[in-house]
Amino acid sequence: MSIYGDYEQVLPQILAMTTKRIQQLNQQVLADHQPKLYEHLIGRVKTSTSMAEKCRRKGYPVTTRSALRECRDAVGLRVVCNFIDDINRCLTLLRQADWWTVVKEKDYITNAKPNGYRSYHLILDETAPYQDPDGHLPGHFFVEIQLRTIAMDSWASLEHEMKYKHHIKDPERIGRELKHCADQLASCDVQMQTIRQLINEKY
Repeated sequence: MSIYGDYEQVLPQILAMTTKRIQQLNQQVLADHQPKLYEHLIGRVKTSTSMAEKCRRKGYPVTTRSALRECRDAVGLRVVCNFIDDINRCLTLLRQADWWTVVKEKDYITNAKPNGYRSYHLILDETAPYQDPDGHLPGHFFVEIQLRTIAMDSWASLEHEMKYKHHIKDPERIGRELKHCADQLASCDVQMQTIRQLINEKY
């Protein structure tokens, strides 16, 4: 039986609604003749098995309430941008939108993780036309948003894939190489942002 209980069918609707709302923000920007906010969106509902494992790991009861209230990433959406400035534009609009409230922010771009991981994480408290675990209607549901450049996303995807390989020879060296690669890609992001600014300069 799913840890999400009766919300098993609701969470994909929350994901679809959040995706549509972010797409609307992008359409508003394009209508104002500004560059698009992102290159693409990637969404998912965390599987019941993964969520149950997370609850156990965090010491929470393996219940629907823990999955939707203690853990706040049952619904997740990744916003993959072309440039660092696009992430900043997205953040401004996400903070201003009246569909949700930003309840937590974590900046792993300015403060990268020790392994080189870079991304900007938000937890949204989103209003939705479904009853929530507290009995409210409209309900409030948590959604995790991750914002990355294409370079950050490529690195994270490859690092994630390799992290789950077993019996890796010399993992320390691989870790150092991955960190070096992450730093190089971060430098590239800054250079690409500079080039964009130079192109857009008005004389």
